[in-house]
Amino acid sequence: MKATELRKKYIEFFKRNGHREIRSASLIPDNDPTCLFTTAGMHPLVPYLQGAKHPGGTRLTDCQKCIRTGDIDEVGDPVHLTFFEMLGNWSLGDYFKKEAIGFSFEFLTGKENLNIPVDMLAVTVFAGDENVPFDEEAFSLWRSHGIPECRIAKLGRKDNWWGPAGTTGPCGPDTEMFYWTGPKPAPEKFDPADKRWVEIWNDVFMQYKKNADGSFEPLAQRNVDTGMGLERVTAVLQGKASCYETEIFAPIFAKLDEIRGIAAPAERCSSERIIADHLRAATFIIGDGITPGRVDQPYVLRRLIRRAIREGRKLGISGKLFTSSIAKVVIGEFKDFYPELEERQEIIVQELDREEKQFGVTLENGIKEFQKLIDRVPAFVERKVISGKNAFNLYETYGFPIELTCEMAKEQNFTVDMAGYEEAYKKHQEMSRAGAEQKFKGGLADHSVATARLHTATHLLQAALRKVLGTHVEQRGSNITAERLRFDFSHPDKMTPEQLAETEKLVNEAISRDIPVVCEEMDVESARAKGAMGLFGSKYGQVVKVYTMGDVSCEICGGPHASRTGELVSFKILKEESSSRGVRRIKAVIGAAQ
Repeated sequence: MKATELRKKYIEFFKRNGHREIRSASLIPDNDPTCLFTTAGMHPLVPYLQGAKHPGGTRLTDCQKCIRTGDIDEVGDPVHLTFFEMLGNWSLGDYFKKEAIGFSFEFLTGKENLNIPVDMLAVTVFAGDENVPFDEEAFSLWRSHGIPECRIAKLGRKDNWWGPAGTTGPCGPDTEMFYWTGPKPAPEKFDPADKRWVEIWNDVFMQYKKNADGSFEPLAQRNVDTGMGLERVTAVLQGKASCYETEIFAPIFAKLDEIRGIAAPAERCSSERIIADHLRAATFIIGDGITPGRVDQPYVLRRLIRRAIREGRKLGISGKLFTSSIAKVVIGEFKDFYPELEERQEIIVQELDREEKQFGVTLENGIKEFQKLIDRVPAFVERKVISGKNAFNLYETYGFPIELTCEMAKEQNFTVDMAGYEEAYKKHQEMSRAGAEQKFKGGLADHSVATARLHTATHLLQAALRKVLGTHVEQRGSNITAERLRFDFSHPDKMTPEQLAETEKLVNEAISRDIPVVCEEMDVESARAKGAMGLFGSKYGQVVKVYTMGDVSCEICGGPHASRTGELVSFKILKEESSSRGVRRIKAVIGAAQ
């Protein structure tokens, strides 16, 4: 079964079972300061998991674009991906374990669905601990569907528990489904430690709230959150050892072979996998409005592109641009399900070409820096060594692969302190992972009163910017905490003091008018006809929420809001700076949040 067929079967199955299909949200989270990218299907649904009414109802299904870069350095092996698609179905206070497990079993084993034999499946359930009892209900439900007790593993909190994202909040047990990928028949007894049992689906049951004192109490609204990785399940169903061996990546590899002028190799190497993964991810990230830059999402994007270029050089690709050619293949493969890629194709190509050219200049500067290191060593020194620290600096600052440094060093009778390089590289990884734990942990975002007011302020800010700078201004991202807002918007130039003062004045005028914030639910076409702005156009379902603030602002949005603009009290711009190429950033506070 191909990925496109799996995606369609999944969505259609849940639509037949009363679920409303919602479109994938943007890869850029809407006002969630806990993560840079959407890392799971739950992120766009945070307000609704907390009790807000979703325009699509209480039963939803989707295929969500996701980015995870916490283990970016591991990409290149047959397993890890940066960009992936997550199939999901949701119950927002509607059905619970009985129906969720029933749906999972029916989709996995039904002849018109995946038609997986029951004897190829195994599951895990929460074993219970001193705080929460054994999930006997999930265990009994799987038994009722014909899964024998020897194929149901009872595991602890580390394996079968979700949340809370912070120290308190929604959480609950989960049940995971596994498929046997080894020789048939599958072992009678399920051993979760046997890697030939591959996890293909996870059902999370949000049924508890963890309190500050560590106690747990039942949630008022119980939810079901499920996830099935499209690429992984496609590989499993095709009997492939890696998703890189499926048709998902075949067109990308074919284009890469064409660029290199070679026949398709029998097995793909690490460099080929990195290029395919990173440029697929970069294409989707640019498609959602991010351009390469120095911090946050723009920095991650730049890192992905430049790592792909470095790996291309290892394969002998130099002297010509190639990243945009790969991107065009990705766009062609995914444009039917993600139309925003085709809509932004010109921008995607331009940004990749520009970044590749700029990186070429950076590499040339790196060669000059390399030569400086060589020239510092006196000719009479017998043992000529480039320190590990300097070798890593060439990699981190100038994009030099260590292999290139070693090759150039050898040409001039130098060696490289590889132990020192590995130590510096390991330290860098540890720092990156520490940051990733904060920036990519995800979770239920803050929806406090202060955050709602700051969210409302971003609407007023964008309306003001469009008046002061022009209608080319569009949101390119936002990050809101209870203390301040950060708003990224499309604009090529630094704002003048006069422009900043006028923007601030317009926002404060709207606040002083104490305008009611009116929320209406309508279909997308009606919202457009009403003149509503849509940020990240691919993120909305057929029914959307439109927030109107008099004659000042009208936007499609799913976040929390104040009831009147007067609640904001006042608005103050703290800083205006560059976020990435063609994108500016404003940091601001409001009186109510100070």
